[in-house]
Amino acid sequence: MDKTQVDLYHMGAVESKFAEIIWDREPISSGELVKLAKDRLEWKKSTTYTVLHKLCDKGIFKNESSVVTSVLNREQYYGRQSKQFVSETFSGSLPRFIAAFAGEEKLTKKEIASLKALLEEYEKEG
Repeated sequence: MDKTQVDLYHMGAVESKFAEIIWDREPISSGELVKLAKDRLEWKKSTTYTVLHKLCDKGIFKNESSVVTSVLNREQYYGRQSKQFVSETFSGSLPRFIAAFAGEEKLTKKEIASLKALLEEYEKEG
């Protein structure tokens, strides 16, 4: 796992809602983002810019010429978060993670079939 994955910034619940606004609308003007954050999160303009600046500094988004876009799309961000969690919590062992998850939640036949198909796809690629 490379350093950017290990040091990936973890967004809190409110930051995640803000990020979802950007991912759903990008590219989005910073002015429009301020309006949406006010409507959906009840944020002031200064709060929107403070959080946006923080997430840009963390390499998740960029704001160029007052247009906000993602550096990491939704799937990339959450994929890296998942890898980081497995790395930190299960010593990087995906089988240990799945065993822990399955121990708490019984997997459905459909979920098991999906996992098998995913593993078969990775086996073909490798």
